[in-house]
Amino acid sequence: MNAMTETLLFTQMLDGEARELVRFSTHPDQYQHWTLSVDGDVARLLLNINEDGGIKPGYKLKLNSYDLGVDIELHDALNRIRFEHPAVKVVVFESGKEKIWCSGANIYMLGLSTHGWKVNFCKFTNETRNGLEDSSRHDGLKSIASVTGACAGGGYELALACDRIIMVDDRSSTVSLPEVPLLGVLPGTGGLTRLSDKRKVRRDLADIFCTTAEGVRADRAKDWKLIDAHAKPQQFSALLTSEIDALRQTSCREANAQGIALTAIKPLIDASGYHYSLVDVQIDRTSRIATFTVNAPATEIESLLDAIVAAGANWYPLKLQRELDDAILNLRSNEAEIGTWVIKTAGDAAQILKMDEILTLHAEHWLVKETTGALRRTLARLDVTSRSLIALIDSGSCFAGSFFELALACDRIYMLDLPDAPELAPTLQLTAANFGRFPAVNGLSRLQTRFCEDAQSMAELEKVVGTALHAAQALALGLVTVAPDDIDWEGEIRIMLEERASMSPDAMTGLEASLRFPGRETMETRIFARLSAWQNWIFIRPNAVGEDGALKLFGSGKKAKFDWKRI
Repeated sequence: MNAMTETLLFTQMLDGEARELVRFSTHPDQYQHWTLSVDGDVARLLLNINEDGGIKPGYKLKLNSYDLGVDIELHDALNRIRFEHPAVKVVVFESGKEKIWCSGANIYMLGLSTHGWKVNFCKFTNETRNGLEDSSRHDGLKSIASVTGACAGGGYELALACDRIIMVDDRSSTVSLPEVPLLGVLPGTGGLTRLSDKRKVRRDLADIFCTTAEGVRADRAKDWKLIDAHAKPQQFSALLTSEIDALRQTSCREANAQGIALTAIKPLIDASGYHYSLVDVQIDRTSRIATFTVNAPATEIESLLDAIVAAGANWYPLKLQRELDDAILNLRSNEAEIGTWVIKTAGDAAQILKMDEILTLHAEHWLVKETTGALRRTLARLDVTSRSLIALIDSGSCFAGSFFELALACDRIYMLDLPDAPELAPTLQLTAANFGRFPAVNGLSRLQTRFCEDAQSMAELEKVVGTALHAAQALALGLVTVAPDDIDWEGEIRIMLEERASMSPDAMTGLEASLRFPGRETMETRIFARLSAWQNWIFIRPNAVGEDGALKLFGSGKKAKFDWKRI
C-alpha cells in the first residue's frame, strides 16, 4: 500500500481481532488526487486522479474516476477553503487530464464493494455535494465546474452541485448520466433530483438524457439546461474569467480575512470506542449500542474576536464540531453493526448558553459564520444517519440551546424526572439557536420539524425561551418523549434499548428515514429519501449486482442478462 492508502484505510487490533478502519482526516500534503491552489479570491481544485491510489486494492481509478478516498480529499479541501482561505469567493473545479473531466464513481470499485460500503460511499458523496451548495447559500462561497472533456455519472453530479457549469465546445466534451443503460443502477448521488429540482430540466428531456449512454455536447446541453454556458477552445479562458467575475460579485465573503490552520484530528481508537477531547463514544458490542457523550467546555469560551481568531481550530465551538463530525463519520463507516446511538451531554449548561450568545453576537464575523455553518452541516449529517438515535437527559446533562439540537435530531428523547429533588434534576433550555440557526435539510428548524410546523406550538415554545425546564414541564410542552422518575429510569431505558436492538435493521432504517422529515420537502430531503430507497433496493437486485448483472459485467465485454419482470 502507498502512503496515502495507509492514512485513510488502516488495520487496528480491537478485542483481539484485526479490523480494517477508514479515517476521514487528511491534509493537502497527503492528497493523491486533488491539487488545491489559491490566487487571491479564487481557489482552484484540480482533479488529476492517481490510478493506483484507490483506498482499497483490486481496482485502478482510470479515466479520472473516483472512490471514497477521492471524496475524503475533496471534503477536506473544501473545509480548508472555508477556514484556511476565508477570502476566497469562488472555487473552480478543473481536470488535469486531457479529454476527461471526471467519469464518476469507479465501476470496478462498486463491483467489488459490499452493499454497505456502496451505500455509505454514496451518502458521504451526497453530503459533500450538499455541503458545497450549503456554503454557497449561507456563506457566499460560490463554485464553477469548468468542464473540459467527458463529464459522466458522479462527475456530472459534482458539476451539478456547483453554482455554474461551463463547458468547452470542442465537439468531444460531453455531459452524461449513463448509469441506467450501462450499469442497471441510477444516478444516486443526487443526479436525477438536481436535474429536475435545481436545473429545471424538462422530464422528457431528462428521460432521454438518462437512458442514453452517449453524452450530450455543448449546444444541446445548453438548450436542455444541462449546462449554463459554453465557448470554443479559443474563447473558453475568457468565458471562465467572465463567469468568475460574475460570481465574485454575488459573494459576501470578506476580502481581507486571514484564515486559521485546521490541525489534525487524532482520536484514540480502542476496543471500547472512539475517544476525543470533547466527544467520547463508548461502544457496547454485545448490545450493539454506541453512547456519545458530548462535553461542555471546562473553561470560559473565548468571546472577543481577537481571542476567537487566536484560538483558531481550538476555539471550543469549532473544535467540538470537528470532533463530532469525525465521530459520526467513523461510526457510520467502521461500525455497521452498532445500530443504536445514545446521545448524552455533560457539563455546565451555562457555558452552552454563553456559546450561543457569542455565536449570536459575532454572527457576521467570518470565523463565527463558518463555524456556525460547519455545525449546521454536522447536525444535518446526524439527521440522515441510518441509526436509531436516542437522547438521554439525565443528571449532569446540559441540553441547552445548541446542545438541545442534538436531542431534537433524535428519534426519541428521554428525560429523568426527580419531583422530590428538583435541585438535582436535569433541565433543558431553549434559546434563539433552536428557532432556525441550524436548519435541517428540509429547510426547517428541528422544532418546526418536530411539531409539524404547528404555529400554536411554536408560539408556546417561544414563550419559554430562556427558562430552565424540568421534566414535567418539558413533557407537557412536547419537548421530550418520556419522562420516567428515578425509580423507573434504568428499567425503562434498558427495556427500550433492548427492544430497539431486537428489530430488523432494514426495517428501522426505512422507518426512521420516513419519519424524520415530515411535511414539506426540499431537494436535499428528496435526495436522501431516494438514496435510502434506490440504493438499498437497486444495489442488491440481480439485474445490477448478480453474476450476470450490468454492474458486475461492466468492462468484461459480456452483455447483462436481466430479469424482465417489473417489481
